[in-house]
Amino acid sequence: MEHAARPVVLVLTGPTATGKTAAAVQLCRLAGGEVVTADSMQVYRGMDIGTAKPTAAERGGVAHHLIDLAGPDETFSVSRYVQAGIPCVDALLARGVLPVIAGGTGLYIDALLAGRAFAACPGDGALRQALSDEYDAVGGAAFRERLRAVDPERAERLAPADKKRLVRAMEVFRLTGRTITEHDRETALLPPRYPALKFALTFEDRDTLYRRIDLRAARMVEDGLFDEVQALLDRGVTPDCTAMQGIGYKEAAEALLGRCTRQQALEQIQLASRRYAKRQLTWLRRDADVRWLAMDHRTPAQAAQELLHAWQAAQAG
Repeated sequence: MEHAARPVVLVLTGPTATGKTAAAVQLCRLAGGEVVTADSMQVYRGMDIGTAKPTAAERGGVAHHLIDLAGPDETFSVSRYVQAGIPCVDALLARGVLPVIAGGTGLYIDALLAGRAFAACPGDGALRQALSDEYDAVGGAAFRERLRAVDPERAERLAPADKKRLVRAMEVFRLTGRTITEHDRETALLPPRYPALKFALTFEDRDTLYRRIDLRAARMVEDGLFDEVQALLDRGVTPDCTAMQGIGYKEAAEALLGRCTRQQALEQIQLASRRYAKRQLTWLRRDADVRWLAMDHRTPAQAAQELLHAWQAAQAG
């Protein structure tokens, strides 16, 4: 009888504002680990406040990898993330250091654990441009409905504003006649590059989670979110850049361009963040291997202790 491979990495994920960074830092201190960040926005340099990128104080002396990999005017992809992540994780394992993959971007986590990027088919520049024009013409919501007709599962996972991934999903289908979802199912049958022990932080009281999200957005504004976005605009980063479509940046740019008030922008950031948390929870609930850790009555330090004990048990088993 074959036994599952012992985990070599620990994943700490969950919806936004659940305390992943603090718990990951505490865990790394206890276990001698280092954080491998899995956040599709923290890869951008100069985008710190709106991405909740941990400060030096918040990192607590623990090394954080896969942050600040690209300029805000670049297009970053899951493929590029995996290309940077594999040598990073391999180097940590070679040094006998526990890689703690921490973040809320489920697509990045899944791709890194698998060791291969999704939708590995060649692109077609002309088709992609045509689909991009179609998206602009009909709008994100309508384009997502068109994707839903051929790939309902992927359409459900993507927000109408996620132009890049919506267009890519439709491009793959048009080129191959098969969906990214089908590709995902096939690759899921292959053994992962990195066996993992996976935990997701959450709050059983949804209202508590939403209050934390709203409070964090308000603190971002207090900490200078609008100044950060203005600096990006002054540097020539255009509002339609991929990075500027991130929650917080898109809404702040709208206010700075005079299309809404700053208060309205804050309210839109809070609303978009709550919706994003719902999508993150939906994604995670599909993974039967994820163990849930409710933070309603736990501190990050207490969560870290429990994670360490679970890790030690997994290694012993």
